[in-house]
Amino acid sequence: MSADFECLSPIDGSRVYSGNYHSGDELADVLARAQAARAEWRATPLETRIERLKAASDHLFANKDAIGTEITRQMGRPIRYSSKELEGLKERSDAMLALAPNALADIRPEPVDGFDRWIAREALGVVAVLAPWNYPFLTSVNAIIPALAAGNCVILKHSAQTPLVAKRYEEAFRHAGLPDGVFQIVFLDHAGAADLMGAPAIDYVAFTGSVGGGEAVNQAIAGKFIGAGLELGGKDPAYVRKDADIAIAAENLADGAFFNSGQSCCGIERIYADASVQDELVAGIVKHASSLTLGDPMDEATTLGPMASAKGADTVRQQIADAIEGGAQAHLPLDTNWGSAYLGPQVLTNVDHTMDVMMEESFGPVVGICPVADDAEAIRLMNDSQYGLTASIWTTDKAAAKTIGSALETGTVFLNRCDYLDPYLAWTGVKNSGRGCTLSTIGYEQLTRPKSYNFKEV
Repeated sequence: MSADFECLSPIDGSRVYSGNYHSGDELADVLARAQAARAEWRATPLETRIERLKAASDHLFANKDAIGTEITRQMGRPIRYSSKELEGLKERSDAMLALAPNALADIRPEPVDGFDRWIAREALGVVAVLAPWNYPFLTSVNAIIPALAAGNCVILKHSAQTPLVAKRYEEAFRHAGLPDGVFQIVFLDHAGAADLMGAPAIDYVAFTGSVGGGEAVNQAIAGKFIGAGLELGGKDPAYVRKDADIAIAAENLADGAFFNSGQSCCGIERIYADASVQDELVAGIVKHASSLTLGDPMDEATTLGPMASAKGADTVRQQIADAIEGGAQAHLPLDTNWGSAYLGPQVLTNVDHTMDVMMEESFGPVVGICPVADDAEAIRLMNDSQYGLTASIWTTDKAAAKTIGSALETGTVFLNRCDYLDPYLAWTGVKNSGRGCTLSTIGYEQLTRPKSYNFKEV
C-alpha cells in the first residue's frame, strides 16, 4: 500500500516516517472507542487519573534523549536543545496535575439552612487535540494532560511534520495503563480533520496553528454547540525603555527572536526601542545573532538549525527582501539561498508598519527594530497589530511597566523576560491570536462544564 503522507527531514530531505491517513471507517471506530471509554474514565478517581498521567509524562521524560533526536530529525531544531523540550513537558505536566485537585474541586457557596448546594466540575466527554510541529510536545501537553486529568477522553491529531510525537504519546499512555479508548491518535488530511471535529462524538476542540486553521476549526464545528480553544498566530512585540539594562535586554531579545529558528508563537518578531538606546540595543542583538552557528542540527556545535520547511524559509526571505526594497537596513549578511530550509538570522532597522516584516507573522529568524519617542508611541505601535499573544517590556521601573502593560492588547505581559510559558498562569491571546485558555486553574474551566446541585433537606 502506498503512503498517504511522508515526513521528510528538513536536514537533508530524507524520509523520517511515512503513513496512511485514517479512512472514514477507521475514524468512526476511533470515535466509537472513545465514546465507550468515557464513563469508565470519568468515574476513575482523580487520584488514580493523576497517578497514571504522571507515569506517562515520566515515561516520556525518561526517554528524552531518544525523543530529542526524533524531534531534530523531524523539524530541524539543533540536537543540543531538543531533549530540553521534554523537560518543559514534565514541568507543565507536573504543574497541571498539581493544580487538578483544587481546579476540579466542588465550589461551595455560602451555606443556607436547610439546603446543600454546590457546583461540580464535570468532564465534557471527548476532546480533539490538533497540535503543530514547532514545539510538538509543549504545544500539545497544554491540552492533553489537563483534558485527561479532568476525566475526558482525548483524540490527538498531530502535524504530519511530527508524526513520531503522536506515536510517543501513544506509547507513554499505554505504558501508564490508560484504559482502551481513553487516549488515541489519528493521522488525517484537512478533510479528515474537519470530519473529526464535526463528529457528534467530539465535545471540545483544542487547536494550535495558523489563523486560517482557526477559521477552519470554526467552520468544522459550526452548528454544534461546543467550545474550541484556539491558539493562533503572533507578532509579539518588545519595548525597551531608556532605563533598561540594555545588555540583558539585547541578549534575551536575541534569544527570543532566533531560538528555534524563530519558529515560536510567542517569539519576539518586532522591537520598539527608546531612540536614545536604539543603537546600543541593535549592536547588542547583532552581536548575539552573529555568534549563532547555522548548520547541521545533528552536530552538537550547531545553535541554529534549518527551518521546518524551505517554503517557510522563503516566506521570511521575501519579507526581508521587500523590507529592504522599502528602505530597511540589514545588519547581517543577506541570505539569498532561495529554496533552502537553512536560513541565517537577520536584524532590520529603518522599518515601519507599511512592511510585512513588522505586520505579518514571520515565524522565522528575523526581527525588525524601530525607535520610539516615549511610552505612548510604544503602546500605540505595539497595539497596531491583528495579533495579541504576548508583549515584553524592558525597564527597571516596575510601576511604569504595570501602567504600560494595562494598556497593551495581549494575553500575557512580560517584564524583563520573554518567550516563556508559566504553567501556573493562564496562556491566552486576544484578537487574531485566538480565544480560550490553557494552563493554570483557568485552563481546567475550558475542559469541564459546571453542574449545579441544589438539595433541600427533608
